[in-house]
Amino acid sequence: MTELDEPSTLTFPLPRTCPFAPPAEYRRIREEAPISKVTLPNGQQAWVVSRHDHLRTMLTDPRFSSDRNHPAFPQIFGSASPVRTTAPMLVAMDPPEHGPARRKVIGEFTVKRMRALQPRIQQIVDEHVDAMLAGPRPADLVQALSLPVPSLVICELLGVPYRDHVFFQTCTSRFIRRTVPAEERRAAFDDLRDYLDDLVAGKEQAPGDDDLLGRQILQQRADDAVDHEAMVSLALLLLVAGHETTANMISLGTVMLLENPEHRDRIVADPGRTPDTIEELLRTFTIAEFANSRVAVADVELGGVVIHAGEGVLALGNSANHDPDAFPDPDTFDPDRRARHHVAFGYGAHQCLGQNLARVELQIVFDTLFRRVPSLRLAAPVDDLPFKDDAVLYGVHALPVSW
Repeated sequence: MTELDEPSTLTFPLPRTCPFAPPAEYRRIREEAPISKVTLPNGQQAWVVSRHDHLRTMLTDPRFSSDRNHPAFPQIFGSASPVRTTAPMLVAMDPPEHGPARRKVIGEFTVKRMRALQPRIQQIVDEHVDAMLAGPRPADLVQALSLPVPSLVICELLGVPYRDHVFFQTCTSRFIRRTVPAEERRAAFDDLRDYLDDLVAGKEQAPGDDDLLGRQILQQRADDAVDHEAMVSLALLLLVAGHETTANMISLGTVMLLENPEHRDRIVADPGRTPDTIEELLRTFTIAEFANSRVAVADVELGGVVIHAGEGVLALGNSANHDPDAFPDPDTFDPDRRARHHVAFGYGAHQCLGQNLARVELQIVFDTLFRRVPSLRLAAPVDDLPFKDDAVLYGVHALPVSW
């Protein structure tokens, strides 16, 4: 690298120059300085871990903490993150608190439970495809399908009134964008948290077993007393992650498959190929790249580099998922590679709680959309699409399509 290309001179996050690929600088970092220091927008320095094997090692080492309230936790916003709650979210917990808290809720997302949801998810998808086909052309796939489907599914699962979807979608969109001023991000976060505080309080008055939040309240009462703040934090995590991430993957996956019609045609002809196609889409985009950031709480040697206690670490999942040592010819979209060892859902104890739900939703959406709308096409060039380069979750703001 030249002096200007040294990782420490790079300010993260780095922009994607191609919507289907990680930032070009990742390759140089991975090859020449795979564990190195970079600068964050607030001037803080942090380590980046860019190789697949190093990243998975880090994510299973308890000396790297998930505590987002730690003063050295890496902030990819220009100022402190708004996501600070009285009770930590699951993603911000460390042992010994994390394991028991996760076990209380993980049963809600088993493969068996997700299979039981398939008929309802199919009904939701069909209804939204019907409405899109009956409406004007071009349509915005984000508003017609990508966003409402996972929003409605997670609302029904949690017991959140879907009539409030515009409110919580708007709040989420504001507090995950890096270009929104800090005070506005904080206000959006606080508004959503207050809404869920009231929702949980209402459920505590009359909990039922017909939704996840009600079941969790009943379970806590059976074990001990209800931890109200912990329930609010859980609701916040599941509501935001449950709609925003899957919505972005529906849109991005649709763009990729419309731009690569041979892969679209293969899953239409043989839906048995859809799961491998979804894994390759997840690997390719890695939309929640910085969800696995950590802070060292002890000195750790990783890949021949010593990371000292009190130093933040960015896990570059998009780099790891394009590491040629783990994925040969990584920049080629190839569903036949069966890339199930990708880290798009994280790795280790904090691996995404809702990954089974996301996979079911994506499969039903792609199989249904391309079967029912075989002439679907983009109504704007890819280069003109408004990709979410300013958000912590990658996606596209709007996706005009026609048929």
